[in-house]
Amino acid sequence: MGQSNTIRILDGNTFVVSEDTGDIEATPSEPTGLFSIDTRFLSRWVLTVNGERLNALSYDDLQYYEARFFLVPGMATHYVDAKLSIIRERTVGASFREQVTILNHDERPVDLEIRMDAGSDFADLFQVKDEILNKKGEIYAEVEPDRLRLGYRRGSFIRETVISSSESARYDRNGFSYSVHLEPNEQWETRIDVQTHAIGPGGRDLRIGLRVHGTERLALQHDLEEWIAKAPKVNSEHEDLAATYRRSLVDLAALRFSPLSLGGQTLPAAGLPWFMTMFGRDSILTCLQVLPFAPEMSKTTLRILASLQGTRFDDFRDEDPGRILHEMRYGETAAFEEQPHSPYYGSVDATPLFVILLDEYEKWSGDVALVRELEQECRAALKWIDDYADLVGNGYIWYERRNTDTGLENQCWKDSWDSISYRDGTLPPFPRATCEVQGYAYDAKVRAARMAREFWGDPAYADQLEREAAQLKERFNRDWWVEDGEYYALALDPEGRQCGTLSSNIGHLLWSGIVDHDRAEKIAHHLVGPRLFTGWGVRTLAEGEVRYNPIGYHNGTIWPFDNSFIAWGLRRYGFTEEAATIASGILDAARYFDGRLPEAFGGYPREQTKFPVEYPTACSPQAWSTGTPLLLLRTMLGLEPHEGHLAVEPVLPVGMGRIEVLDIPGRWGRVDAFARGRLDLHKLAD
Repeated sequence: MGQSNTIRILDGNTFVVSEDTGDIEATPSEPTGLFSIDTRFLSRWVLTVNGERLNALSYDDLQYYEARFFLVPGMATHYVDAKLSIIRERTVGASFREQVTILNHDERPVDLEIRMDAGSDFADLFQVKDEILNKKGEIYAEVEPDRLRLGYRRGSFIRETVISSSESARYDRNGFSYSVHLEPNEQWETRIDVQTHAIGPGGRDLRIGLRVHGTERLALQHDLEEWIAKAPKVNSEHEDLAATYRRSLVDLAALRFSPLSLGGQTLPAAGLPWFMTMFGRDSILTCLQVLPFAPEMSKTTLRILASLQGTRFDDFRDEDPGRILHEMRYGETAAFEEQPHSPYYGSVDATPLFVILLDEYEKWSGDVALVRELEQECRAALKWIDDYADLVGNGYIWYERRNTDTGLENQCWKDSWDSISYRDGTLPPFPRATCEVQGYAYDAKVRAARMAREFWGDPAYADQLEREAAQLKERFNRDWWVEDGEYYALALDPEGRQCGTLSSNIGHLLWSGIVDHDRAEKIAHHLVGPRLFTGWGVRTLAEGEVRYNPIGYHNGTIWPFDNSFIAWGLRRYGFTEEAATIASGILDAARYFDGRLPEAFGGYPREQTKFPVEYPTACSPQAWSTGTPLLLLRTMLGLEPHEGHLAVEPVLPVGMGRIEVLDIPGRWGRVDAFARGRLDLHKLAD
């Protein structure tokens, strides 16, 4: 089943992906079904009337957590003269609920057999992703007088799907049925309730991540209204910007995920369908993007990541003391250690990014208490950078997986197998060190020095960190500079040889501040030059590199989140025009995705395509793509916390028009920001 004809609703890490009829017919390799806590709880959910499948007339994507399908019996024809119509309304929250309404438009009464086939393979999301369904436990179905219980048991690991109906139904092991008599113009309806249960040791129900209880739809609606009301208001003459902003706010609400240990507090899950869980890197970068708009997410994210910080050496999980986790999973394969995500620590950027987020959050919020609360975790993270991440002994952060069976080979944000290469296209040996991570380490030390001096009462430690940061910056600008290209290498191999490919990673170096000022202009020119910039955005890998592919996952596609941090970095070094150019391209692309930027899209030149080319398996919605328009708004308006106040220095793209961002929260209370774009003189001349 292709992405285009699937309907998705979600709430946190619980989501439903179905056909446009509402039916679910999953195969082991398709991410269709009802999923929660990394398990598929429904893999078959097919509605028939008198034995006939239903044909979709239309559907309403009502909210992120609900959808409505309008159907008629039989196959599609050019002329539909149906005597029956069927409406399926579904909501996902603390449970999955579906209301089925059938209307008789005939002049005569009708007798109907209504059937819902139901089943579950209880596939782990990793098994679906890897297209391997190898269940080692027992799948069972128990028919009770008023419900159907589907289950899976493997030792103490139990997952169950319990289905009941408001109208009397006949249950069997494969679903349930109704016999209905309808008079002319009469309608019949039933509400079907699907409860998901994760049973742990001692019979405890571990329904992690299900935030809303009671009357789900009303609670979810109220929660969404409250979420939007708390966020700043954006008004814009640019016809699509305000709509894109609202779409981002709604998707960010949809992706909020509440682990059991947080007692209802939320952090962003990374993306649907594969990454609806806690990530270190993704959650931190999303929090940085949305700080001016949803600052409370940062506090939650920092606390949960701190509570799960590495404490020991564990090769299976690539864990070290002080290391911040990469990914946390709750499914069967993690429970039985068939993969290491319980949690898994195979990321080299989450740890410095943790320190960066804490400092940036304090600058916005003034939450000194959290900075003091997490002092030891910050010190442990900085110790990890120096003592455990420097695998070669030359002062850089390196990575090499110790779990060679199921660990990640590339532990930077470009984590696909072929994302790091020499200029000739060959792949370097391990360990590897990528450029942007050194920038993060530099930034983390500079920011930690501020926290040590101002909040931890340790000026000597602050001085030490500043010395180390300055030395790192000097070394980096010597070792990573590609002389014949005038940019920074993507990576170094363990012998110190450069992977001299030109990549988008150099934009993250501007964001971190590690770039020498006399080289920054060269970097800016590359970022908006024709090899990297397409008109829609900056490619992950420059055109002309051996591994360049405009639809290669990390080798030529455009990642919106990547571009948002590049624009922020350009702004940091004073390249306001270049930052505005990138912001304009990405926001233009958002129009073609109805305001919902995908994980990635094709890196084709803008003059070659009238619209951005979709990447076939991109996650959508995805947290750091959802955060992209918000960081671009911050960048265009020049919003920066400065000595307890909010500085506003707008530089908008040509033709953007007037933008207002009202009620921006922070230590200053709530303030407004206004900006007006410059006129397009070429258009006026025409």
